[in-house]
Amino acid sequence: MKKRILVVEDEIKLRRVIQLQLSSSGYETDLAGSAEEAIPRLDRADLVLSDLKLPGKSGLELLSYAHRQDANLPVILMTAFGTVETAVEAMRNGAFDFVLKPFSLDHLNRVVEKALEVSALRDENRKLREELGQRYQFDNIVGRSRPMQEIFATVARVAPTRATVLLAGESGTGKDLIARAIHFHSPRRERPFVKINCTAIPENLMESELFGYEKGAFTGANTSKPGKFEQADTGTVFLDEIGDVPASIQVKLLRVLQEREFERLGSNKTLHIDVRVVAATNADLRAALEQGTFREDLYYRLNVVPMNIPSLRERKEDIPFLARHFVEKLGPELGSTASSISDAAIERLMEYHWPGNVRELENVMERSLVLCSGKTLEPDAIRLDIAPQSKAGGGDFTIPGGMSLDDYEKAIIREALRRANGNKSQTARILGLTRNALRYRLSQMGLEGGSSE
Repeated sequence: MKKRILVVEDEIKLRRVIQLQLSSSGYETDLAGSAEEAIPRLDRADLVLSDLKLPGKSGLELLSYAHRQDANLPVILMTAFGTVETAVEAMRNGAFDFVLKPFSLDHLNRVVEKALEVSALRDENRKLREELGQRYQFDNIVGRSRPMQEIFATVARVAPTRATVLLAGESGTGKDLIARAIHFHSPRRERPFVKINCTAIPENLMESELFGYEKGAFTGANTSKPGKFEQADTGTVFLDEIGDVPASIQVKLLRVLQEREFERLGSNKTLHIDVRVVAATNADLRAALEQGTFREDLYYRLNVVPMNIPSLRERKEDIPFLARHFVEKLGPELGSTASSISDAAIERLMEYHWPGNVRELENVMERSLVLCSGKTLEPDAIRLDIAPQSKAGGGDFTIPGGMSLDDYEKAIIREALRRANGNKSQTARILGLTRNALRYRLSQMGLEGGSSE
């Protein structure tokens, strides 16, 4: 489609010359002799070319009005009374460019062409940002159950603020998506979102990863490097599995939350940052408080807005919607022949207990779609990891005779250590504990052996 340019010029002859030049260059034009005449035509213009000095409202006033209506509408101002001060004021008020009379028509053409190119690039970037944001829209975080609707309502209320949020829930419940939804619905949506997986960072590297380091701070530090918090300045930091942060780092995190400042490793220079913190945990931090493995003051700094993300077992009514969502999303990506799922297959999914929550459901759906040869996923095409548990949830569990609960717990921990070949991090994952919680239990048992990683 041809771009439409609104020409605002009170000199009739010059207005006509500009119109002929723009028309010969393939543009459509609207003409106005004053700002008052131009204002009703702004909504259909792709660019405004206006004289600065007009009868009635000035070109600067027209510029201000145009940007109140559409902040992305490019405006080029023309004047025979150009001074540096006027040009600076026009650019400060959002003018794309400033053209001094007399000007060549070729020069005017180049300025117009450049303004439209930049405007098109801005539109494309804005659309890309919107598409990125759509991934975390509530419609794409599937949940029609009451617990999830309460989560969505809380996200909508808390996102516009800078309040610290603590997300609690089992692994696989979607804490990452909720954290991103908070960011992308906030005023910081166009600023960095930096995720920090506290479990994945070795303890001896955590301080330098989070807060950066200066050249020479340690062997191998040949250059200075900013940490994750610096990278997230003016944006959002997502601290995943916050319960795994060691005590030495908890003190520094508390300072960041309270004072918004820190020092790089090997530096005495205090850095100030503006970050919004969202933390997540699948551990019981209150139990960690009682055990002394998590600082109470840090807990209350993080727990400003607590959000408990329900497990899939607690919102089984969402399973049909999630299953159909994954079929529609994953089927085309995987090149699967299946494009739907039967009610009987969904009933089979409903009977399963989903210890891995939504992440496990997505994995099961992906595996089932890959291996399915029909057009519809039927019950026999659903590839679960293990057989479903009974809905009653009952069992014949008993502690072995002659063994106390404490003895049984120690036996379980020893067996997990054996399976992990003494690796404490792997042991913690097997037991569903944080590393700090496992260390506390090992110290109570007098078991200090095994590798730390």
